[in-house]
Amino acid sequence: MILSMTGYGKATAVFQDKKITAEIKSLNSKALDLSARIAPIYREKEMEIRSLIASQLERGKIEFNLWIEKEEAASDSPLNGQLLGTYYQQIHQICTEQGIPEPKDYWLTLMRMPDVMVRNEVQQLTDEEWAVARQAVEQCIQQLVEFRQQEGAALQKKFEEKLSNIASLLAQIEPFEKARTEKIRQRIEEGLQSIPNVEYDRGRLEQEMIYYIEKLDISEEKQRLTNHLRYFQETMDGTRGQGKKLGFIAQEMGREINTTGSKSNQAEMQNIVVMMKDELEQIKEQVLNVM
Repeated sequence: MILSMTGYGKATAVFQDKKITAEIKSLNSKALDLSARIAPIYREKEMEIRSLIASQLERGKIEFNLWIEKEEAASDSPLNGQLLGTYYQQIHQICTEQGIPEPKDYWLTLMRMPDVMVRNEVQQLTDEEWAVARQAVEQCIQQLVEFRQQEGAALQKKFEEKLSNIASLLAQIEPFEKARTEKIRQRIEEGLQSIPNVEYDRGRLEQEMIYYIEKLDISEEKQRLTNHLRYFQETMDGTRGQGKKLGFIAQEMGREINTTGSKSNQAEMQNIVVMMKDELEQIKEQVLNVM
């Protein structure tokens, strides 16, 4: 089956007072184009994360985010109450001894004093925390893969519908193809008869007509197009990662349809060719989304 290159995944995990969130989305691209925004504490694992994503997703324009949210109770910069009390006592004592007016806004004054905000120590990534974070990363990637599978199934159904339409249109050409041979012969003979007193070699005329009809013959184009339709289906049913190959097959299908159109000298046949081109264009547009 085929996989789409578009997809989305998101997973969360909890470790102590941290909520760890991993998010990933993918769009179509000719190769793997990965951009990642990772919380500072997990930066040392960036290469491992990139390797994990590349092994699962292979192609696409990938945007990956990994961030942390802390619980409200865990303040990043809690106040140092003991130091605030010491500053207050010292300011009050100095003002009393020196006869200096005490501050009108004690809070504003105290908040300007050094080290009243507790500085958190630099956090170190532990094996336990990384195991939890990695699980979130793997889960969000798996969600994206499942999304791609669902989109791929929808694409394959659409492709099969278009292939069937092209095959049906190709079969509709056959009656017109057989009838036009006789029409060509009849038109040439009527043209010759309309010329008075003309003599011609009947055998040579037959040779010229055969040559002319062979130039307009589309049997080979029909056969090759049929083979391409079958090969496209077989490729979809094969291993994943066949987007580029399907694109090449669609190009070959286009060549055969265009050649058929150039050899079609009947309005009915040309109309059918136009409808086949329309079906093929829809395949080409969607095949860009196949991994």
